[in-house]
Amino acid sequence: MGNAISLFRLALADFIQTLRGYQVLRDRVQLSPGLPVDGPTRSFWMYPPSPIAKHCSEIPDYADFVVIGSGITGTSVARRLLEGCRAAGWNGARVLMLEARDACSGATGRNGGHISPPLYHDWAALQKQYGDVTAQQLIKFRLAHLQELRRVAEEEGILDKSQWRAVDLVDVYYDRRSFDRAKVKLSKYQQGLPFEASHHRVYEAAEVLETFHLADDVMGCIVSGAGAIHPYKFVTGILSNLLVRHPDNFFLCTNTPCVSVSAPSSSTRYYTVTTPRGTIHTPHVIHATNGWCAHLLESMRAKIVPVRGNMSAQRPGRSFPPTTTPHSYVFYPPSEGFDYLTQLPNGGRELMLGAAFMQPAGYDEVGNADDRVYNKSIVARLGGMLPRYFGEKNWGAEAQPTDDDDDDEDSRGVEWNQGRIKAMWSGILGASVDLMPWVGRLPKSVSGRPEPPVSSSPRMTVTHAQENEMFFGAAPGEWIAAGYTGEGMVHAWLSGKALAGMILGTEKEDGLSEWFPEALRVTHARWRAAKLETAAARVSAEF
Repeated sequence: MGNAISLFRLALADFIQTLRGYQVLRDRVQLSPGLPVDGPTRSFWMYPPSPIAKHCSEIPDYADFVVIGSGITGTSVARRLLEGCRAAGWNGARVLMLEARDACSGATGRNGGHISPPLYHDWAALQKQYGDVTAQQLIKFRLAHLQELRRVAEEEGILDKSQWRAVDLVDVYYDRRSFDRAKVKLSKYQQGLPFEASHHRVYEAAEVLETFHLADDVMGCIVSGAGAIHPYKFVTGILSNLLVRHPDNFFLCTNTPCVSVSAPSSSTRYYTVTTPRGTIHTPHVIHATNGWCAHLLESMRAKIVPVRGNMSAQRPGRSFPPTTTPHSYVFYPPSEGFDYLTQLPNGGRELMLGAAFMQPAGYDEVGNADDRVYNKSIVARLGGMLPRYFGEKNWGAEAQPTDDDDDDEDSRGVEWNQGRIKAMWSGILGASVDLMPWVGRLPKSVSGRPEPPVSSSPRMTVTHAQENEMFFGAAPGEWIAAGYTGEGMVHAWLSGKALAGMILGTEKEDGLSEWFPEALRVTHARWRAAKLETAAARVSAEF
Protein backbone atom coordinates (compact mmCIF):
# COMPACT_ATOMS: atom_id res chain seq x y z
CA MET A 1 0.00 0.00 0.00
CA GLY A 2 2.84 2.35 0.83
CA ASN A 3 4.29 1.78 -2.65
CA ALA A 4 0.91 2.56 -4.22
CA ILE A 5 0.68 5.81 -2.27
CA SER A 6 4.19 6.74 -3.41
CA LEU A 7 3.26 6.04 -7.03
CA PHE A 8 0.13 8.16 -6.66
CA ARG A 9 2.19 11.00 -5.20
CA LEU A 10 4.58 10.79 -8.15
CA ALA A 11 1.69 10.78 -10.63
CA LEU A 12 0.04 13.73 -8.88
CA ALA A 13 3.33 15.64 -8.79
CA ASP A 14 3.81 14.98 -12.52
CA PHE A 15 0.25 16.17 -13.24
CA ILE A 16 0.77 19.37 -11.25
CA GLN A 17 4.12 19.93 -12.97
CA THR A 18 2.40 19.49 -16.36
CA LEU A 19 -0.22 22.08 -15.43
CA ARG A 20 2.48 24.49 -14.29
CA GLY A 21 4.42 23.83 -17.47
CA TYR A 22 1.36 24.60 -19.58
CA GLN A 23 0.79 27.86 -17.71
CA VAL A 24 4.43 28.84 -18.17
CA LEU A 25 4.20 27.97 -21.86
CA ARG A 26 0.97 29.92 -22.32
CA ASP A 27 2.52 32.97 -20.65
CA ARG A 28 5.75 32.64 -22.63
CA VAL A 29 4.12 32.62 -26.06
CA GLN A 30 2.45 35.94 -25.25
CA LEU A 31 5.83 37.66 -24.96
CA SER A 32 7.68 39.53 -27.69
CA PRO A 33 10.48 37.47 -29.27
CA GLY A 34 12.54 40.68 -29.39
CA LEU A 35 15.16 41.27 -32.05
CA PRO A 36 17.54 38.50 -33.15
CA VAL A 37 20.26 38.29 -30.52
CA ASP A 38 23.94 39.06 -31.07
CA GLY A 39 26.45 36.24 -31.02
CA PRO A 40 24.32 33.31 -32.21
CA THR A 41 25.66 29.77 -32.26
CA ARG A 42 27.88 28.98 -35.22
CA SER A 43 25.95 27.21 -37.95
CA PHE A 44 27.96 24.78 -40.07
CA TRP A 45 26.07 25.93 -43.16
CA MET A 46 27.32 29.49 -42.79
CA TYR A 47 31.05 28.76 -43.15
CA PRO A 48 32.80 30.00 -45.09
CA PRO A 49 30.69 33.17 -44.92
CA SER A 50 29.31 34.54 -48.17
CA PRO A 51 31.09 37.64 -49.55
CA ILE A 52 27.79 39.50 -48.98
CA ALA A 53 27.37 38.27 -45.39
CA LYS A 54 27.99 41.76 -44.03
CA HIS A 55 27.02 43.76 -47.10
CA CYS A 56 25.54 47.12 -46.26
CA SER A 57 24.15 49.40 -48.94
CA GLU A 58 23.64 53.08 -48.29
CA ILE A 59 20.19 53.37 -46.75
CA PRO A 60 17.84 55.46 -48.87
CA ASP A 61 15.44 57.91 -47.24
CA TYR A 62 12.62 56.39 -49.27
CA ALA A 63 11.99 52.90 -50.68
CA ASP A 64 8.99 51.65 -52.61
CA PHE A 65 9.19 48.32 -50.79
CA VAL A 66 10.91 47.49 -47.50
CA VAL A 67 11.52 43.78 -46.94
CA ILE A 68 12.41 42.87 -43.35
CA GLY A 69 14.41 39.65 -43.28
CA SER A 70 17.04 38.16 -45.64
CA GLY A 71 16.18 34.46 -45.46
CA ILE A 72 14.49 32.37 -48.12
CA THR A 73 11.16 34.22 -47.81
CA GLY A 74 12.60 37.72 -48.05
CA THR A 75 14.83 36.68 -50.94
CA SER A 76 11.89 35.20 -52.83
CA VAL A 77 9.84 38.37 -52.30
CA ALA A 78 12.66 40.70 -53.34
CA ARG A 79 13.51 38.68 -56.45
CA ARG A 80 9.90 38.65 -57.67
CA LEU A 81 9.37 42.35 -56.89
CA LEU A 82 12.47 43.32 -58.85
CA GLU A 83 11.50 41.06 -61.76
CA GLY A 84 7.94 42.40 -61.78
CA CYS A 85 8.97 46.04 -61.73
CA ARG A 86 11.44 45.55 -64.55
CA ALA A 87 8.90 43.59 -66.61
CA ALA A 88 6.43 46.44 -66.19
CA GLY A 89 9.01 48.88 -67.52
CA TRP A 90 9.54 50.56 -64.17
CA ASN A 91 13.27 51.04 -63.87
CA GLY A 92 13.21 53.38 -60.89
CA ALA A 93 11.77 51.01 -58.24
CA ARG A 94 13.61 50.77 -54.94
CA VAL A 95 13.56 47.55 -52.94
CA LEU A 96 15.28 47.76 -49.54
CA MET A 97 16.04 44.60 -47.53
CA LEU A 98 16.84 44.97 -43.83
CA GLU A 99 18.56 42.23 -41.84
CA ALA A 100 19.26 42.40 -38.10
CA ARG A 101 22.41 40.28 -38.34
CA ASP A 102 24.50 38.89 -41.20
CA ALA A 103 22.73 37.91 -44.40
CA CYS A 104 20.70 34.69 -44.14
CA SER A 105 21.66 34.20 -40.48
CA GLY A 106 18.19 33.24 -39.26
CA ALA A 107 16.29 29.98 -39.65
CA THR A 108 17.21 29.49 -43.33
CA GLY A 109 20.92 29.43 -42.56
CA ARG A 110 20.37 27.08 -39.62
CA ASN A 111 17.90 24.43 -40.81
CA GLY A 112 18.36 20.80 -41.88
CA GLY A 113 18.72 21.32 -45.63
CA HIS A 114 15.69 19.15 -46.45
CA ILE A 115 13.14 19.74 -49.20
CA SER A 116 10.90 17.02 -47.80
CA PRO A 117 7.21 17.88 -47.84
CA PRO A 118 4.97 16.16 -45.28
CA LEU A 119 2.43 14.37 -47.48
CA TYR A 120 0.72 11.20 -46.28
CA HIS A 121 1.38 12.28 -42.71
CA ASP A 122 -0.94 15.29 -43.06
CA TRP A 123 -3.38 14.23 -45.79
CA ALA A 124 -6.22 12.89 -43.62
CA ALA A 125 -6.07 15.85 -41.23
CA LEU A 126 -6.02 18.37 -44.09
CA GLN A 127 -8.86 16.59 -45.84
CA LYS A 128 -10.96 16.59 -42.67
CA GLN A 129 -10.39 20.27 -41.94
CA TYR A 130 -10.41 21.81 -45.43
CA GLY A 131 -12.09 19.29 -47.74
CA ASP A 132 -10.66 17.43 -50.73
CA VAL A 133 -10.03 20.36 -53.06
CA THR A 134 -8.10 22.54 -50.63
CA ALA A 135 -6.25 19.58 -49.12
CA GLN A 136 -5.07 18.58 -52.59
CA GLN A 137 -3.96 22.12 -53.32
CA LEU A 138 -1.99 22.29 -50.06
CA ILE A 139 -0.20 19.02 -50.84
CA LYS A 140 0.59 20.09 -54.42
CA PHE A 141 1.85 23.47 -53.18
CA ARG A 142 4.36 21.66 -50.96
CA LEU A 143 5.41 19.29 -53.71
CA ALA A 144 5.91 22.15 -56.16
CA HIS A 145 8.88 23.41 -54.14
CA LEU A 146 11.04 20.47 -55.22
CA GLN A 147 11.23 21.58 -58.85
CA GLU A 148 10.71 25.28 -58.15
CA LEU A 149 13.91 25.50 -56.10
CA ARG A 150 15.78 23.57 -58.78
CA ARG A 151 14.40 25.87 -61.49
CA VAL A 152 15.44 29.00 -59.58
CA ALA A 153 18.91 27.58 -58.87
CA GLU A 154 19.36 26.86 -62.59
CA GLU A 155 18.17 30.33 -63.60
CA GLU A 156 20.56 31.91 -61.11
CA GLY A 157 23.48 29.72 -62.19
CA ILE A 158 23.95 28.26 -58.71
CA LEU A 159 22.66 24.69 -59.15
CA ASP A 160 26.01 23.08 -58.30
CA LYS A 161 26.92 25.63 -55.67
CA SER A 162 23.58 25.24 -53.88
CA GLN A 163 23.95 21.44 -53.87
CA TRP A 164 20.34 20.94 -54.96
CA ARG A 165 19.80 17.21 -55.41
CA ALA A 166 16.99 14.72 -55.65
CA VAL A 167 16.94 12.15 -52.85
CA ASP A 168 14.80 9.32 -51.58
CA LEU A 169 13.13 10.29 -48.32
CA VAL A 170 13.14 7.31 -45.96
CA ASP A 171 10.69 7.47 -43.05
CA VAL A 172 12.03 4.94 -40.54
CA TYR A 173 9.80 3.47 -37.84
CA TYR A 174 11.12 1.67 -34.77
CA ASP A 175 7.71 1.08 -33.21
CA ARG A 176 5.15 -1.36 -34.65
CA ARG A 177 2.12 0.72 -33.66
CA SER A 178 3.56 3.86 -35.27
CA PHE A 179 4.45 1.97 -38.46
CA ASP A 180 0.99 0.43 -38.75
CA ARG A 181 -0.60 3.83 -38.20
CA ALA A 182 1.65 5.36 -40.88
CA LYS A 183 0.59 2.69 -43.38
CA VAL A 184 -3.06 3.51 -42.73
CA LYS A 185 -2.32 7.20 -43.38
CA LEU A 186 -0.48 6.27 -46.57
CA SER A 187 -3.43 4.20 -47.77
CA LYS A 188 -5.77 7.18 -47.34
CA TYR A 189 -3.29 9.42 -49.17
CA GLN A 190 -3.09 6.94 -52.04
CA GLN A 191 -6.86 6.99 -52.36
CA GLY A 192 -7.04 10.79 -52.29
CA LEU A 193 -4.06 11.61 -54.55
CA PRO A 194 -3.14 8.44 -56.42
CA PHE A 195 -0.71 10.09 -58.86
CA GLU A 196 1.21 12.02 -56.20
CA ALA A 197 1.26 8.94 -53.94
CA SER A 198 2.43 6.58 -56.70
CA HIS A 199 6.07 7.25 -55.79
CA HIS A 200 5.63 5.97 -52.22
CA ARG A 201 6.89 2.50 -51.37
CA VAL A 202 6.48 0.46 -48.19
CA TYR A 203 9.38 -1.68 -46.94
CA GLU A 204 8.87 -4.23 -44.21
CA ALA A 205 11.63 -5.03 -41.72
CA ALA A 206 13.48 -7.69 -43.71
CA GLU A 207 13.67 -5.52 -46.84
CA VAL A 208 14.78 -2.52 -44.81
CA LEU A 209 17.83 -4.25 -43.38
CA GLU A 210 18.99 -5.35 -46.81
CA THR A 211 18.23 -2.09 -48.63
CA PHE A 212 19.01 0.69 -46.16
CA HIS A 213 21.48 -0.88 -43.67
CA LEU A 214 19.61 0.24 -40.57
CA ALA A 215 19.54 -1.18 -37.04
CA ASP A 216 18.00 -4.64 -36.76
CA ASP A 217 15.12 -3.50 -34.52
CA VAL A 218 13.56 -1.37 -37.27
CA MET A 219 9.91 -2.17 -37.94
CA GLY A 220 9.68 -0.78 -41.46
CA CYS A 221 10.06 2.21 -43.77
CA ILE A 222 7.98 4.30 -46.14
CA VAL A 223 10.04 5.77 -48.98
CA SER A 224 9.15 8.65 -51.29
CA GLY A 225 10.83 11.26 -53.47
CA ALA A 226 12.25 14.45 -51.96
CA GLY A 227 15.14 16.87 -52.28
CA ALA A 228 18.02 18.38 -50.35
CA ILE A 229 19.92 21.65 -50.67
CA HIS A 230 22.54 23.88 -49.07
CA PRO A 231 20.09 26.57 -47.88
CA TYR A 232 22.68 29.23 -47.06
CA LYS A 233 24.49 29.00 -50.41
CA PHE A 234 21.16 28.99 -52.23
CA VAL A 235 19.91 32.20 -50.63
CA THR A 236 23.19 34.13 -50.49
CA GLY A 237 23.91 33.13 -54.08
CA ILE A 238 20.62 34.69 -55.20
CA LEU A 239 21.13 37.83 -53.10
CA SER A 240 24.60 38.26 -54.61
CA ASN A 241 23.11 38.03 -58.09
CA LEU A 242 20.35 40.53 -57.27
CA LEU A 243 22.93 43.07 -56.12
CA VAL A 244 24.74 42.70 -59.46
CA ARG A 245 21.64 42.67 -61.67
CA HIS A 246 19.87 45.55 -59.93
CA PRO A 247 22.61 47.86 -58.61
CA ASP A 248 20.33 50.92 -58.66
CA ASN A 249 17.19 49.19 -57.43
CA PHE A 250 18.14 46.68 -54.73
CA PHE A 251 19.58 47.75 -51.39
CA LEU A 252 20.72 45.09 -48.88
CA CYS A 253 21.50 46.35 -45.39
CA THR A 254 22.78 43.67 -43.04
CA ASN A 255 23.33 44.24 -39.32
CA THR A 256 20.59 46.85 -39.59
CA PRO A 257 17.63 45.74 -37.48
CA CYS A 258 14.20 47.27 -37.92
CA VAL A 259 13.38 48.49 -34.42
CA SER A 260 9.95 49.93 -35.18
CA VAL A 261 7.35 50.59 -37.85
CA SER A 262 5.25 53.73 -37.39
CA ALA A 263 1.94 54.53 -39.02
CA PRO A 264 1.43 57.50 -41.35
CA SER A 265 1.16 60.77 -39.48
CA SER A 266 0.56 64.46 -40.04
CA SER A 267 4.19 64.83 -41.05
CA THR A 268 4.33 61.93 -43.55
CA ARG A 269 1.81 59.92 -45.51
CA TYR A 270 4.11 56.87 -45.50
CA TYR A 271 5.11 54.25 -42.97
CA THR A 272 8.25 55.23 -41.08
CA VAL A 273 10.67 52.34 -40.65
CA THR A 274 13.26 53.03 -37.97
CA THR A 275 16.71 51.44 -37.79
CA PRO A 276 19.88 52.34 -35.84
CA ARG A 277 21.30 53.64 -39.13
CA GLY A 278 18.42 55.93 -40.00
CA THR A 279 14.76 56.02 -40.97
CA ILE A 280 13.07 55.06 -44.22
CA HIS A 281 9.68 56.11 -45.55
CA THR A 282 7.77 53.55 -47.56
CA PRO A 283 4.23 52.66 -48.68
CA HIS A 284 4.88 48.91 -48.34
CA VAL A 285 6.36 46.96 -45.41
CA ILE A 286 6.92 43.22 -45.89
CA HIS A 287 7.46 41.09 -42.79
CA ALA A 288 9.66 38.09 -43.69
CA THR A 289 11.03 37.45 -40.21
CA ASN A 290 9.16 34.23 -39.38
CA GLY A 291 9.78 33.43 -35.68
CA TRP A 292 10.58 37.07 -34.90
CA CYS A 293 7.58 38.61 -36.67
CA ALA A 294 5.68 39.24 -33.43
CA HIS A 295 8.34 41.73 -32.35
CA LEU A 296 6.95 44.31 -34.79
CA LEU A 297 3.46 42.79 -34.94
CA GLU A 298 2.23 42.55 -31.36
CA SER A 299 -1.09 41.03 -32.41
CA MET A 300 0.75 38.02 -33.91
CA ARG A 301 1.99 36.95 -30.50
CA ALA A 302 0.55 33.53 -29.66
CA LYS A 303 -0.33 33.23 -33.38
CA ILE A 304 3.20 32.65 -34.70
CA VAL A 305 5.39 31.36 -31.88
CA PRO A 306 9.20 31.26 -31.92
CA VAL A 307 10.56 27.77 -31.36
CA ARG A 308 14.25 27.00 -31.00
CA GLY A 309 15.42 24.05 -33.07
CA ASN A 310 18.69 22.19 -32.52
CA MET A 311 21.02 20.94 -35.26
CA SER A 312 24.30 19.09 -35.57
CA ALA A 313 26.87 18.23 -38.22
CA GLN A 314 28.45 14.84 -37.55
CA ARG A 315 31.28 12.80 -39.01
CA PRO A 316 30.09 9.43 -40.30
CA GLY A 317 31.52 6.28 -38.70
CA ARG A 318 34.22 4.38 -40.56
CA SER A 319 31.82 1.60 -41.60
CA PHE A 320 29.00 3.92 -42.51
CA PRO A 321 27.43 2.66 -45.77
CA PRO A 322 28.05 4.79 -48.89
CA THR A 323 24.46 4.10 -49.99
CA THR A 324 23.28 6.75 -47.51
CA THR A 325 24.25 9.80 -49.59
CA PRO A 326 21.28 9.72 -52.03
CA HIS A 327 18.84 9.46 -49.13
CA SER A 328 17.35 11.72 -46.50
CA TYR A 329 15.87 10.18 -43.39
CA VAL A 330 13.22 10.90 -40.81
CA PHE A 331 13.56 8.62 -37.79
CA TYR A 332 10.53 7.87 -35.62
CA PRO A 333 11.74 6.28 -32.38
CA PRO A 334 9.28 4.63 -29.96
CA SER A 335 9.24 7.85 -27.90
CA GLU A 336 7.50 11.00 -29.13
CA GLY A 337 8.91 13.23 -31.84
CA PHE A 338 11.33 12.51 -34.65
CA ASP A 339 14.84 13.25 -35.89
CA TYR A 340 15.81 14.17 -39.45
CA LEU A 341 19.01 13.51 -41.38
CA THR A 342 20.63 14.25 -44.70
CA GLN A 343 24.22 13.74 -45.81
CA LEU A 344 26.27 16.33 -47.67
CA PRO A 345 27.32 15.19 -51.15
CA ASN A 346 30.95 16.31 -50.99
CA GLY A 347 33.76 17.48 -48.68
CA GLY A 348 33.64 15.56 -45.41
CA ARG A 349 30.17 14.20 -46.32
CA GLU A 350 28.91 15.36 -42.97
CA LEU A 351 25.68 13.98 -41.56
CA MET A 352 23.29 16.85 -40.83
CA LEU A 353 21.10 15.60 -37.97
CA GLY A 354 18.41 17.66 -36.29
CA ALA A 355 15.76 17.05 -33.66
CA ALA A 356 12.08 17.93 -33.93
CA PHE A 357 10.87 20.31 -31.23
CA MET A 358 8.15 17.82 -30.22
CA GLN A 359 10.76 15.71 -28.46
CA PRO A 360 9.91 15.45 -24.72
CA ALA A 361 13.02 17.46 -23.83
CA GLY A 362 12.05 20.17 -26.28
CA TYR A 363 9.14 21.89 -24.58
CA ASP A 364 11.52 24.48 -23.15
CA GLU A 365 12.29 25.44 -26.74
CA VAL A 366 8.75 26.69 -27.41
CA GLY A 367 8.58 30.48 -27.09
CA ASN A 368 12.38 30.58 -26.95
CA ALA A 369 14.05 32.98 -29.42
CA ASP A 370 17.61 32.76 -28.04
CA ASP A 371 19.91 31.06 -30.54
CA ARG A 372 23.08 32.03 -28.67
CA VAL A 373 22.93 28.60 -27.07
CA TYR A 374 21.52 25.18 -27.90
CA ASN A 375 19.65 22.73 -25.70
CA LYS A 376 22.41 20.56 -24.25
CA SER A 377 20.19 17.62 -23.42
CA ILE A 378 18.77 17.51 -26.95
CA VAL A 379 22.19 17.85 -28.60
CA ALA A 380 23.64 15.21 -26.24
CA ARG A 381 20.87 12.90 -27.41
CA LEU A 382 21.58 13.71 -31.06
CA GLY A 383 25.23 12.89 -30.46
CA GLY A 384 24.40 9.32 -29.54
CA MET A 385 21.53 8.48 -31.91
CA LEU A 386 23.15 7.71 -35.26
CA PRO A 387 24.82 4.42 -34.24
CA ARG A 388 21.49 3.56 -32.61
CA TYR A 389 19.50 4.30 -35.77
CA PHE A 390 21.89 2.56 -38.21
CA GLY A 391 23.23 -0.11 -35.89
CA GLU A 392 26.67 -0.21 -34.26
CA LYS A 393 27.96 -2.65 -36.88
CA ASN A 394 26.95 -0.39 -39.75
CA TRP A 395 28.44 2.62 -37.97
CA GLY A 396 31.82 1.15 -37.05
CA ALA A 397 34.68 2.94 -35.32
CA GLU A 398 34.59 6.69 -34.91
CA ALA A 399 36.07 8.69 -37.77
CA GLN A 400 38.92 11.05 -37.10
CA PRO A 401 39.36 14.48 -38.70
CA THR A 402 41.46 14.36 -41.86
CA ASP A 403 42.80 16.89 -44.34
CA ASP A 404 40.07 15.88 -46.80
CA ASP A 405 37.42 16.05 -44.10
CA ASP A 406 38.27 19.65 -43.27
CA ASP A 407 39.72 20.77 -46.57
CA ASP A 408 38.01 24.15 -46.43
CA GLU A 409 39.07 25.06 -42.92
CA ASP A 410 42.55 26.34 -43.75
CA SER A 411 41.06 29.05 -45.95
CA ARG A 412 38.25 29.96 -43.59
CA GLY A 413 40.19 29.77 -40.32
CA VAL A 414 37.53 27.82 -38.44
CA GLU A 415 38.24 25.09 -35.93
CA TRP A 416 35.44 22.57 -35.58
CA ASN A 417 35.01 20.02 -32.82
CA GLN A 418 37.27 17.00 -33.20
CA GLY A 419 34.88 14.21 -32.21
CA ARG A 420 31.81 12.68 -33.81
CA ILE A 421 29.88 15.94 -33.53
CA LYS A 422 31.70 18.44 -35.69
CA ALA A 423 29.35 21.35 -34.99
CA MET A 424 26.24 22.08 -32.95
CA TRP A 425 23.93 25.06 -33.27
CA SER A 426 20.40 26.28 -32.84
CA GLY A 427 17.97 28.31 -34.92
CA ILE A 428 14.61 29.97 -34.42
CA LEU A 429 11.67 28.77 -36.47
CA GLY A 430 8.15 30.20 -36.45
CA ALA A 431 5.36 27.82 -35.44
CA SER A 432 1.85 28.76 -36.54
CA VAL A 433 -0.81 27.88 -33.96
CA ASP A 434 -3.23 26.84 -36.72
CA LEU A 435 -0.39 24.86 -38.36
CA MET A 436 -0.62 26.82 -41.64
CA PRO A 437 1.70 29.58 -42.95
CA TRP A 438 0.36 33.16 -42.92
CA VAL A 439 0.63 34.85 -46.32
CA GLY A 440 -0.89 38.10 -47.53
CA ARG A 441 -1.90 41.62 -46.62
CA LEU A 442 -2.17 42.31 -42.90
CA PRO A 443 -5.52 43.89 -42.00
CA LYS A 444 -5.01 47.01 -39.90
CA SER A 445 -6.84 45.21 -37.09
CA VAL A 446 -3.90 42.79 -37.09
CA SER A 447 -1.01 45.12 -37.88
CA GLY A 448 -2.32 47.68 -35.39
CA ARG A 449 -1.49 50.47 -37.82
CA PRO A 450 -3.61 52.26 -40.46
CA GLU A 451 -2.38 51.97 -44.05
CA PRO A 452 -0.97 54.93 -45.96
CA PRO A 453 -3.43 56.54 -48.37
CA VAL A 454 -3.67 55.25 -51.93
CA SER A 455 -2.09 58.52 -53.06
CA SER A 456 1.18 57.33 -51.47
CA SER A 457 1.35 54.30 -53.77
CA PRO A 458 4.53 53.93 -55.82
CA ARG A 459 4.30 55.74 -59.15
CA MET A 460 5.85 54.82 -62.44
CA THR A 461 6.20 56.98 -65.53
CA VAL A 462 4.41 55.70 -68.63
CA THR A 463 5.31 57.13 -72.03
CA HIS A 464 2.67 57.08 -74.76
CA ALA A 465 1.90 60.26 -76.66
CA GLN A 466 3.09 62.06 -73.57
CA GLU A 467 4.61 61.18 -70.24
CA ASN A 468 2.16 60.31 -67.47
CA GLU A 469 2.53 58.99 -63.99
CA MET A 470 0.39 56.11 -62.79
CA PHE A 471 0.04 54.21 -59.53
CA PHE A 472 1.84 50.90 -59.48
CA GLY A 473 0.77 47.69 -57.75
CA ALA A 474 -1.63 47.08 -54.88
CA ALA A 475 -2.70 49.73 -52.41
CA PRO A 476 -0.11 50.48 -49.69
CA GLY A 477 -0.01 48.27 -46.63
CA GLU A 478 1.84 45.78 -44.48
CA TRP A 479 2.36 42.25 -45.71
CA ILE A 480 3.57 38.96 -44.25
CA ALA A 481 4.79 35.49 -45.21
CA ALA A 482 5.73 33.52 -42.10
CA GLY A 483 4.77 30.71 -39.73
CA TYR A 484 6.04 27.61 -41.54
CA THR A 485 6.14 25.42 -38.40
CA GLY A 486 9.46 23.82 -39.27
CA GLU A 487 8.57 23.18 -42.94
CA GLY A 488 9.95 26.36 -44.47
CA MET A 489 11.76 24.69 -47.36
CA VAL A 490 8.45 23.39 -48.74
CA HIS A 491 6.42 26.54 -48.07
CA ALA A 492 8.59 29.65 -47.96
CA TRP A 493 9.78 30.22 -51.52
CA LEU A 494 6.40 30.00 -53.21
CA SER A 495 4.76 31.84 -50.31
CA GLY A 496 7.18 34.71 -50.91
CA LYS A 497 6.58 34.57 -54.65
CA ALA A 498 2.80 34.63 -54.13
CA LEU A 499 3.09 37.51 -51.68
CA ALA A 500 5.11 39.55 -54.15
CA GLY A 501 2.42 38.92 -56.76
CA MET A 502 -0.20 40.28 -54.37
CA ILE A 503 1.92 43.40 -53.75
CA LEU A 504 2.56 43.91 -57.46
CA GLY A 505 -1.13 43.47 -58.21
CA THR A 506 -0.40 40.61 -60.62
CA GLU A 507 -2.35 37.82 -58.92
CA LYS A 508 -4.39 37.14 -62.07
CA GLU A 509 -1.41 37.29 -64.42
CA ASP A 510 0.60 35.02 -62.11
CA GLY A 511 -2.26 32.52 -61.94
CA LEU A 512 -2.24 32.48 -58.14
CA SER A 513 -5.70 30.94 -57.97
CA GLU A 514 -4.31 27.87 -59.73
CA TRP A 515 -1.43 27.12 -57.35
CA PHE A 516 -1.61 29.26 -54.21
CA PRO A 517 -3.88 27.77 -51.47
CA GLU A 518 -6.33 30.36 -50.17
CA ALA A 519 -6.15 28.59 -46.80
CA LEU A 520 -2.78 30.31 -46.29
CA ARG A 521 -4.09 33.84 -46.84
CA VAL A 522 -4.27 36.18 -43.86
CA THR A 523 -7.78 37.24 -42.84
CA HIS A 524 -9.17 38.82 -39.72
CA ALA A 525 -11.46 35.80 -39.20
CA ARG A 526 -8.55 33.40 -39.37
CA TRP A 527 -6.55 35.56 -36.98
CA ARG A 528 -9.38 35.52 -34.44
CA ALA A 529 -9.82 31.75 -34.70
CA ALA A 530 -6.12 30.85 -34.35
CA LYS A 531 -5.56 29.74 -30.75
CA LEU A 532 -2.88 27.63 -29.08
CA GLU A 533 -5.55 25.45 -27.45
CA THR A 534 -7.07 24.65 -30.85
CA ALA A 535 -3.72 23.57 -32.26
CA ALA A 536 -3.05 21.39 -29.22
CA ALA A 537 -6.43 19.69 -29.63
CA ARG A 538 -5.83 19.04 -33.34
CA VAL A 539 -2.39 17.55 -32.75
CA SER A 540 -3.64 15.40 -29.86
CA ALA A 541 -6.44 14.02 -32.03
CA GLU A 542 -3.87 12.55 -34.42
CA PHE A 543 -2.30 10.36 -31.73
